[in-house]
Amino acid sequence: MADLEKLMADLSELTVVEAAELVKMLEEKWGVSAAAPVAAVAAGPVAAAAEEEVEEKTEFDVVIKDAGPKKIETIKVIRQLTNLGLVDAKTMAETADSKVLEGVGKDIAQDAKEKLEAAGAAVELQ
Repeated sequence: MADLEKLMADLSELTVVEAAELVKMLEEKWGVSAAAPVAAVAAGPVAAAAEEEVEEKTEFDVVIKDAGPKKIETIKVIRQLTNLGLVDAKTMAETADSKVLEGVGKDIAQDAKEKLEAAGAAVELQ
């Protein structure tokens, strides 16, 4: 019988890529699928890290990429969204990658994006 402690120590030293390759090899050799139990054990820390990355973003920045052909309309919308003066709103519209709104909720950011796009601007949520 194999030394289980040594086998466990060897398996603990595998990288995620090596563990995935081992799973494939065992599935082929034994004709089984290691869908949930083995994959969860082999990718435990990786799965936890993936869950953290999937966490939904709650704050967004509304960034204007280009004022578009109707710059005056875009400036009006910027003033409406930010309460900036005419000169500041014009500068913001003419400067690529200007943050119109920072750290706002998803609904507010989406609404601002729709209004700016309706005015002809190219907008991105970050």
